[in-house]
Amino acid sequence: MKQPEQKPQIGISACVAGEQVRFDKGHKRSDFCMSQLAPFVNYQTFCPEVAIGLPIPRPTIRQVQLGDEIHVSRPDGDGDVTQDLIKYGQTVASKIDHLSGFIFCQKSPSCGMERVKVYQEDGKGSTASGIGLFAKQIMTLNPNLPCEENGRLMDPALRENFMIRVFTYRHWQDLLASGLTKHKLIEFHSERKYLLMSHHLISYKETGRLLARADLTLEEMAQQYITLLMSGLKHVATHKSHTNTLQHLQGYFKKVLTKQQKSELSTHINDFRAGLVPLLVPLTLINHYLKEFPQQYLAAQVYLSPYPQELKLRYI
Repeated sequence: MKQPEQKPQIGISACVAGEQVRFDKGHKRSDFCMSQLAPFVNYQTFCPEVAIGLPIPRPTIRQVQLGDEIHVSRPDGDGDVTQDLIKYGQTVASKIDHLSGFIFCQKSPSCGMERVKVYQEDGKGSTASGIGLFAKQIMTLNPNLPCEENGRLMDPALRENFMIRVFTYRHWQDLLASGLTKHKLIEFHSERKYLLMSHHLISYKETGRLLARADLTLEEMAQQYITLLMSGLKHVATHKSHTNTLQHLQGYFKKVLTKQQKSELSTHINDFRAGLVPLLVPLTLINHYLKEFPQQYLAAQVYLSPYPQELKLRYI
């Protein structure tokens, strides 16, 4: 994969980066984020609770259902910081066009992406149905921005999915910075067709139809395209969808491979679908055949290497 012109810059909850900003002066440092991923990205840290003036240490705050609204305050109901968190989130959300992703702290009343505890007004019950007020502003006002939580990044499939989206979005930002043209847009899509196919076949078909339309301005087409692309990539690729994509790639070699070579590649693809080998195995063989039998269009496919290989996310 051609590396982006600049490292992706990722927003991250300060406690996940290891900063001691939590209510108890602690942190929630993520080893993946700060050890494995850090060499390939730049981070910008945010702690909304400190940013709005709460001290370290400080009393805990939580989300409380008050009528039809969610408020954030101390357990005793004092110190309501709802509007402060919303306002700060909106301010940050309007100034992060340079970010290629965001990593939030799970379950936080300010930073949780999902499953945040929401307490009843009387404090006698709760549901894991909330979204952190800061995180909500970031995600609502930047719907195409790849976002994840530190806890969800423990899941190998979600981790790889996030990395694919981050590096895709960074390349899109580079494209816009270079000066958008219809030719560049078509080329960008062409290089990512099989990547998108492996995640969501419907989005793959919709983007093709979109780029064939003649009734849209370039700006309208680009905005609709990146929305379709990023929403499609949110779907986690499965063994079945990868297998479908691998079989399409296999078709590029049908006239050049020997019977034995075709059989070997088919075996690797079927073994992957059955869960016997990782995705890296059939991809390695495809890349080997690509060097032996060059195919310019296939060589340009981001699917073959959507992020730095040193992250080793396709070894599982």
